[in-house]
Amino acid sequence: MKYNPDTHHRCSIRLKSYDYSQEGLYFITICIQNRLCLFGNIKDDEMNLNDAGQMIETQWLDLTQRFTGIDFGECIVMPNHFHGIIKIVGAPLVGAQNVGQPQPGQPQGIAPTVGNIIGVFKSITTNEYIRGVKRNHWPRFDKKLWQRNYYEHIIRDEKSYLNISEYIKTNPAKWQDDAYYE
Repeated sequence: MKYNPDTHHRCSIRLKSYDYSQEGLYFITICIQNRLCLFGNIKDDEMNLNDAGQMIETQWLDLTQRFTGIDFGECIVMPNHFHGIIKIVGAPLVGAQNVGQPQPGQPQGIAPTVGNIIGVFKSITTNEYIRGVKRNHWPRFDKKLWQRNYYEHIIRDEKSYLNISEYIKTNPAKWQDDAYYE
């Protein structure tokens, strides 16, 4: 179906005119389509990753090999969603030439944006999950592994960073009360 602005009312949840490639910290939440619990389970307040969950964690950490100028803070794979902190460090202006060689998956000469990073992550993990379904009989998903969008929050100060880090670390212990629990 072709995009029609009269019938398709997509509203961006991103901050207007904010440069998401600029140096900073970003708290990310990405949910599985229909909130299916595909990545493991919570037992005794601990997240127990299955093979798919381990793949998600590995692919997240491997993004630092694909993009220059990024690092990660706390992250956790939950049964049906993912939380992580992206650190964009020393990012040039959008469109400015990167120093050094561009990494695979990163457009040449362009600083990565949060959206680029999440897009690559979703694409890679979806393809890997499909391989797991075919080869290892992982549970199937309906059309899309991930929901269309993702939640992000710009972390503006140390107090906020510490609160979010604590939230991520303690998320499994609060699973029954989690907004994404189903």
